[in-house]
Amino acid sequence: MEIKDLLADIHALEQELLNFERRYGVRSETMYAAYVAGEEPEDDSWVLDFGEWASAYKLWLRRQADYRSEVQRRQRAQNSLRGLVHVAAA
Repeated sequence: MEIKDLLADIHALEQELLNFERRYGVRSETMYAAYVAGEEPEDDSWVLDFGEWASAYKLWLRRQADYRSEVQRRQRAQNSLRGLVHVAAA
């Protein structure tokens, strides 16, 4: 993926995560740790949301890692961040 596409995904996922955090009053990393530990939501009506939230968080972690890898790859290839920073078209 291109860096601009990774950033677009990261920003969209961050908005989705923020919506869940506001709805349930807990940070995504806290919910995710409980989720992967097998904890069930307090209310059965939250199960689908928590599954979607966990999936979004896991994808966000992956996109973050992909972004870091791509930046590091470019830095090694060019020995700088030259060409990485640009102004997006309006």
